[in-house]
Amino acid sequence: MSEKRSYSFEFFPTKTEAGHEKLMGVARQLATLNPEFFSCTYGAGGSTRDRTLNTVLQLEHEVKIPAAPHLSCVGDSKAELRALLEQYQQAGIQRIVALRGDLPSGMGMSYGELRYASDLVEFIRQETGDHFRLEVAAYPEMHPQARDFESDLNNFVRKVKAGADSAITQYFFNADSYFHFVERVQKIGVDIPLIPGIMPITNYSKLARFSDACGADIPRWIRKQLEAYGDDVRSIQAFGEEVITRMCEQLLAGGAPGLHFYTLNQAEASTAIWNNLQLPR
Repeated sequence: MSEKRSYSFEFFPTKTEAGHEKLMGVARQLATLNPEFFSCTYGAGGSTRDRTLNTVLQLEHEVKIPAAPHLSCVGDSKAELRALLEQYQQAGIQRIVALRGDLPSGMGMSYGELRYASDLVEFIRQETGDHFRLEVAAYPEMHPQARDFESDLNNFVRKVKAGADSAITQYFFNADSYFHFVERVQKIGVDIPLIPGIMPITNYSKLARFSDACGADIPRWIRKQLEAYGDDVRSIQAFGEEVITRMCEQLLAGGAPGLHFYTLNQAEASTAIWNNLQLPR
């Protein structure tokens, strides 16, 4: 494993021109930190395909930071995926975050030609060889739809064997869950970098909703303190900054190969944590 650590930021494509302009402003702010890359999410069933493509190209060519589009296989045909991969190759994109993706409401169980993230990784390798560095998802606290930890670990190993170069984890608030996951996958022979996904705490109600949906555990002591602040936004943000900074310190001290910040298209919270950690620019 390389000693060089990877620091990156994630955005989501916006629905309006005003939102997009704000996103580009945030990206330019975070670009001053010189991250390794920006990533951009891909809506359920490819619902943001064009917006993701346009955002990624603008990040890459105008903001001048390498950009990594998320790509999911649920709901997309091989032909659609192949065409998108060709566009990214021609645009000089060199990294992709390969995911199974979520079914949009109303699609029932129509997965498409590729059902799992491991199938997508294998397909990308077949189509493009080693052109792309492939990131996949990892779940230290188990994927919310997994039957049990063992089956979830097996699913992760399949993605790695299919050709993944590294992984970005779902966010968590307990460093021990990350270290336990790393230990387990290393014991079964997985040695790719596992980058912790970091979610800054800025809004408790949104955080609780996200976390309940994706299976990320908010420790009781954090929940109780955030609940106690009520609508006191400044106190929530100050407490959140302290909690996440401390956890990131533990992660880096314990050997984590970098950090991937889920920005929610905001710069301030991630920048504050970055500065607290005195990360290199």
